Amino acid sequence: MSIFNRIFKIGQSQAHSAIDKFEDPIKLTEQGIRDLKKDLQQAMTSLAEVKGISIRTRRNADNEKKLAADYERKAMMLLQQSQGGKLSMADAERLATEALNKKEYHANNALKVSAEADRHEQMSNKLQANVNKIKSSVSTYQNDLTTLRARAKTASSTKKINQQLAKIDSSGTIAMLEKMKAKVDEDEALAIAYGEIGNADKSVDDEINSALASGQSVSASASLLELKNKMGIT
Repeated sequence: MSIFNRIFKIGQSQAHSAIDKFEDPIKLTEQGIRDLKKDLQQAMTSLAEVKGISIRTRRNADNEKKLAADYERKAMMLLQQSQGGKLSMADAERLATEALNKKEYHANNALKVSAEADRHEQMSNKLQANVNKIKSSVSTYQNDLTTLRARAKTASSTKKINQQLAKIDSSGTIAMLEKMKAKVDEDEALAIAYGEIGNADKSVDDEINSALASGQSVSASASLLELKNKMGIT
């Protein structure tokens, strides 16, 4: 039980140190809960047995009381029969005395068995209190286990993030970003310049090709006319 007290009373600020301290606090807690459930099962078995004994003992005590009352009733009936002439006084008194002796015997047994039943009931009540306590502990520790799992997961994630952040060189990263920015600016400027040059070259070429095409057409027409004149074709 002490291991649970150490685990579940750890403050929020001690979450990381607690996880580092124990090899596997989750497994330790789960094992502790399993042990508690075994104790609970055993306690409930004992409680059922003691309650069964208590019920039977109390039933026996009630039976002894009934027998005592029955023998007292029989003694009274014997005396009544002697008064009615059905039985001699001597026999009636003798049998009534025997009945009263049995009544006394069962009455004493009823007291003893009742006292025994009281002891069993007291023991049953104590066991019931222990069972309730274990049940409450199991419920509490299961809730604490859920919290511990969440804390462990959060602590692990936070630890990984912090480790990653610790490995990052902020100044180096900023310098690298500045270089990348300068490179992008340079590439963008070059792209614009090449585009302008391409457009300028294309316009000059168009003009040159157009002029050449026009010159070829004039030259071809003059040659054709000269040839026709030689052949006498108008």
